[in-house]
Amino acid sequence: MSIFGKVALVTGAGQGIGRAIALRLAKDGADIALVDVNEEKIAAVAKEVTALGRKATVFVADVSQQDQVAKSVDYASQELGGFDIIVNNAGIAQIAPLLDVTPAQIDHILKINVQGVLWGIQAAARKFKASNQRGKIINACSIAGHDGFALLGVYSATKFAVRALTQAAAKELASDGITVNAYCPGVVGTDMWVEIDKRLAEITGAEVGATYKKYVSGIALGRAETPEDVAGFVSYLAGPDSDYMTGQSPLIDGGLVYR
Repeated sequence: MSIFGKVALVTGAGQGIGRAIALRLAKDGADIALVDVNEEKIAAVAKEVTALGRKATVFVADVSQQDQVAKSVDYASQELGGFDIIVNNAGIAQIAPLLDVTPAQIDHILKINVQGVLWGIQAAARKFKASNQRGKIINACSIAGHDGFALLGVYSATKFAVRALTQAAAKELASDGITVNAYCPGVVGTDMWVEIDKRLAEITGAEVGATYKKYVSGIALGRAETPEDVAGFVSYLAGPDSDYMTGQSPLIDGGLVYR
């Protein structure tokens, strides 16, 4: 069973995990709406999608803005002739001791990591309901949504919030045939983790790269995660084999955090 012919929208699709998810869903047969704040990056990913034989469209949006997220969903539906799946992937990290966090910092990360997911849930659910169709809502969580990490306290709090939104939305939308799940990656070799490692080095005095190696050394499968590892699991959540699954936020981390 596949998602051939379905339309999927992926936020934060210009790089890293978002790019990998977009390409995997395209390989699975979906047409892809790419959403990001960086037009140049999503334009490049769109070329990769079309090279796979699928349709692609791009929409520049800041996910912290409710109206922009809603417009991106409308645009995807109009341009690609339908709307079946949303992957609320966009997010940022924040590394700081809790005692140093400022109001501006917490406001910024909450708007993107929490409100951005909520606006995506709203926009997708409204589109599915208006079309009287079933749909898939998939949210980006993290191992930090299961275990609060030192120096990543506010980031962890945003990911715990994503788990709560995922559970609540699953309960509210189940009667409409809409499933809501999340994915929780671990230590992924992306630009985000490069920045996390750099900031942790500044705060702790460790050498650059040492904290990354420390976390990777604790992974049972013995290697860092790749964006493609995450994308493979999102493919399952997007497809029909997960139709009886909702409200869940499984760990996909190679064996680092256990629940």
